[in-house]
Amino acid sequence: MYTLLHQDAHTNARRGQLETAHGTVQLPAFMPVGTLGTVKGVELNQLEQTGAEMILANTYHLSLRPGEEVIRDLGGLHRFCGWNRPMLTDSGGFQIFSLAQLMKLDDHGAIFRSHIDGRKIELPPERSIKIQEALGSDIAMVLDHVVVLPNTRSVLEDAMLRTIRWAKRCRDVANHPYQKQFAIIQGGLDPELRRSCAEALAELDFAGYAIGGLSVGETPQEMYDALDFTLPYMPKNKPRYLMGVGKPENILNGILRGVDLFDCVMPTRNGRNAQAFTDSGAIRIRNAQYQRDERPLEEGCPCPACRQSRGYLRHLFIAEEMLGPILLTIHNLTYYQRLMERSRLAIEQNQFAEFYQSFCSSISPI
Repeated sequence: MYTLLHQDAHTNARRGQLETAHGTVQLPAFMPVGTLGTVKGVELNQLEQTGAEMILANTYHLSLRPGEEVIRDLGGLHRFCGWNRPMLTDSGGFQIFSLAQLMKLDDHGAIFRSHIDGRKIELPPERSIKIQEALGSDIAMVLDHVVVLPNTRSVLEDAMLRTIRWAKRCRDVANHPYQKQFAIIQGGLDPELRRSCAEALAELDFAGYAIGGLSVGETPQEMYDALDFTLPYMPKNKPRYLMGVGKPENILNGILRGVDLFDCVMPTRNGRNAQAFTDSGAIRIRNAQYQRDERPLEEGCPCPACRQSRGYLRHLFIAEEMLGPILLTIHNLTYYQRLMERSRLAIEQNQFAEFYQSFCSSISPI
C-alpha cells in the first residue's frame, strides 16, 4: 500500500506513494476536506484541476444525513458524490472532542445528541467501522478519544489507553474487501504517552498511522515537539498522517519531520472568508488597499481566480457575490496542491531543507 520512493538526504522528509483501490496518491499530499461528501463551493472538475488526488469525508455527519444506508444503496460514497479517486473517512473521533457538550463517553463508546434534531446516537468503535464500510471509502480511520490541550496526565493517559483498546476493536470487526484502516496515536504533549501509544498500535499492524489530538489548543512549537518525539516510534514502512493540520508553514514543518499526509478545512474556510494564501503570506482581499490593484493573487498560479485582478475579487466580496468565495476557495486549494508538488520535487532533489528555509523566510504569519 505504501512505497517509499526517496528519503531527503538532509532531513526526515519522505517522497512516497499510497496505493488504494481507487488510484495512487503521491506523497506528501494534502487532502481537501469534504465533510458531507462535497468540498464546499467547488464542483468536482474544478477540484480535480486544483491537483487534488484524495479527499476526506466525515463518518459522523454522513451517518446523520443522508445516512450510510442511503449512500450504500446509491452505490457507495464514490459513486454517490461522483469522485472516482481515493477517499478517506474519519471515524467520528473529532466529534467526541468538538461536540463534548452533547456527548457522553465510556469504554463502550460515545453517545451523542444529534446537533441537527437532538436524537440519541450511539457510536462505539464497531459502529464507526460499519458506517465507514457502508460508505465504501478507501481508508477508514479507527475511532479514537480526543481531548483538549493542555490537560492533566491522568486525562491524557485515560484517553490514550482507550484509543488503543478501541483501535483493536476496530481492527477485529473489519470486513471490507478493499478498505484499509489507519490507527490514530494519542497522548497529548506527553512524550512517554505518545511513545507507548505508537508502540502498542504498531504491534496491531495497521495499514497506516495517524497522529491525532494536535491542533486542539497547543502552540505550534508544542505541536512540532510532539511530532519530534512521536514520529521515531511510528513504522517507517507505513504512511504517516497528521490530522487536521493546517497552515502552510505547519504542513512544511510536518513534512520536514517525516509526515506524509495532511488535511485541514483552512484553505476552504478561509477562502470563503476572503483570505487567500500566497507565498508571501495571506491576503485579506476585502481590505481597501486592493480596490484598484490590477495584480493577480499570485503570479504564475494557474487557477481561475488568478486570471482576475485583486480589485475584481475584492469587488465580488464587497458586493456579496457568491463567485468570490468560490474563486478564493479554488485558489487556496490550488495553492496547497502546488505547495505539495514543490515539496515532492524538493525532496527528490535532496533540497527540502533549502525549500523549507526559503519558504519560512518569505512568508508573513496569518
